[in-house]
Amino acid sequence: MKSIDLFVKNWGSKSSMVPIKSHDIAELEARLQAFLPDSFKYLISTYGLVHTPNVLTKICDLGVGISEVQDFLSLEDIFSLSKLYEMGGMPKGHILFASDCKGNMFCFTLSDCASQQIDIPVWFYNQQLRTVEKVSNSFSEWLDQFNKP
Repeated sequence: MKSIDLFVKNWGSKSSMVPIKSHDIAELEARLQAFLPDSFKYLISTYGLVHTPNVLTKICDLGVGISEVQDFLSLEDIFSLSKLYEMGGMPKGHILFASDCKGNMFCFTLSDCASQQIDIPVWFYNQQLRTVEKVSNSFSEWLDQFNKP
């Protein structure tokens, strides 16, 4: 989980993050009828909801071709926004977990969350185009791309 620790060290805002309790995560998984990947659960149970306002600056300054992540969603927002975005036109079968600064979302697919796994691919929902595209083969890899100089 080094990539996750390094991501939080490099990009997490200095405001206090409160780790999320395991039983609260398990409750969300029961509501979703899905398993979140262990790598994601490590991030939120170790650090809490990470806010990364400086990622956008790096992407703009370096011209890096990756979509910026700004906020990781609360457990309630993961559940409710996943439903709301589907009602608003997002293809069905996704669990949102983070947003950029434009209302686009990062998500996992429900099919990938059907069984307990250490890591799964990350997808990007473009709200304007209403498209979902794979941006990384795993959550850890996705965070690691922000750690590269």
